[in-house]
Amino acid sequence: MFSGVFVHGKSFFSTRNLGREMYSHRKKTLQTEMALFEFKHPFGTTLDPENRWVRLATLVPWDTVEDEYSGHFGVSGNDAYPVRMALGALIIKERLRLTDEETVAQIRENPYLQYFIGMQEYSTKQPFDPSLMVHFRSRISAEMLLRVNEAVCVSKKTAEKKDTDGNEPPSNTGKLIIDATCAPEDMRHPTDLGLLNDAREHTERVIDGLWAAGEQGGRKPRTYRQKARRQYLKAIRCRKPSARHLRKGIRQQLGFVKRNLRTIKKMSDGVPLSVLPHQDYKKLVVTSEVYRQQSELYRMLGTDHRRIDDRIVSLSKPHVRPIVRGKASADVEFGAKLSVSVIEGKTYLDRISWDAYNEGGDLQIQAEAFKARTGAYPESIHADKAYRTRENLRWCRENKVRLSGPPLGRPLVVEEDQALRRKQQRIDELIRIEVEGRFGTAKRRYCLDKIMTKLRGTSETTIALIFLVMNLDKILRDLLLSLLEWLSSRSGYSIESALSSAI
Repeated sequence: MFSGVFVHGKSFFSTRNLGREMYSHRKKTLQTEMALFEFKHPFGTTLDPENRWVRLATLVPWDTVEDEYSGHFGVSGNDAYPVRMALGALIIKERLRLTDEETVAQIRENPYLQYFIGMQEYSTKQPFDPSLMVHFRSRISAEMLLRVNEAVCVSKKTAEKKDTDGNEPPSNTGKLIIDATCAPEDMRHPTDLGLLNDAREHTERVIDGLWAAGEQGGRKPRTYRQKARRQYLKAIRCRKPSARHLRKGIRQQLGFVKRNLRTIKKMSDGVPLSVLPHQDYKKLVVTSEVYRQQSELYRMLGTDHRRIDDRIVSLSKPHVRPIVRGKASADVEFGAKLSVSVIEGKTYLDRISWDAYNEGGDLQIQAEAFKARTGAYPESIHADKAYRTRENLRWCRENKVRLSGPPLGRPLVVEEDQALRRKQQRIDELIRIEVEGRFGTAKRRYCLDKIMTKLRGTSETTIALIFLVMNLDKILRDLLLSLLEWLSSRSGYSIESALSSAI
């Protein structure tokens, strides 16, 4: 109905220019190699080297995203903020679960946070405007954060093993724990009536905008918005509506949306759609696709097969798809589906997809990633029954990898073998629980349970950032534990007494 192409699952509007800025590599030494004593404190004292933010600054490989981050800027214009300030502000936000405004306020008040983002001295002025956090998330992609996560999680033992011998180890080593989850978006639970009502209201705003931008000759086109609103409220206020009641309400809203779209097409002959704001035009294209999808779904009402590919469930977030999970809390979640692996306590994000997929197809890819990280295939892979396909079992046998879970076919007749196999399955299940704990930590301690960003790219950046921050906190806890173990060995006290004294 409108000129332009709607591409499912992809951003179909070119991103606007984020500003004429230049990135100076002369800031690299300042932002990545600044020593602790170089930070100027207003009270003449030095920062505590044991502070968590000081330790965290030494763990983040700032140079990993230096070159790619600088590619977003030109050769002329105002100086852009360094990568340490951009990435450091995003880490602070996710680690403390703050808003953009509160993140800047906390940095302004805390000298340790200012050192963490690469400032040279303490200042009572805000380092940047809170609105720039949106640009930081746009410039630092999820792929960049995944590379940072790989650099953070690689252990010295693994690096030494891979450097000393270029050949593969003689046997498989280690455990690979894999699973999939969903990162729900912060959005209203979608319904057909609610989605059509949003589409109708947006087309009414577009008609008002085109009428205001035109010559305003003749009568303004009628939209019957008050009548449409009354019919919508009448349809949704019924607590237990019947199928006939819902069908009538959907048919009415479809009629109003169709009429408004036809009116907009006629008005676009005299007033170009380019006069509309960027967001309004984007939503108009999405609204046209929503009307097409809902018209097809309406014709499927009462049939056994009622589904459509790439179904849109939100006008403001057209990239979000329904993900059927079958959980006790919610059968369907709306957000990105993630494939995650846990190796030696570190969590890796292996895949982000806005479309539903079978996570069993990622087993071989995750096993190859395990080999690239450690130098060998895992000794055992711990996963749920969704991964126990015949193809995966065959691949595991060929590569001498044990896949957890019961074997296919009839159970064994010998009771002793059955008892041993049940015991092994119990041990494997206890090991697999670790990845469930990682999901719980990411959703309760961090923001994986509700992604607040709106764009597809910024949502992926937020998801990748959560796993990076979670690994950084894990490394900090391991460092604290190793320090307590060293103190207990020197003083003769146990770790429990050292912990109690530290608390």
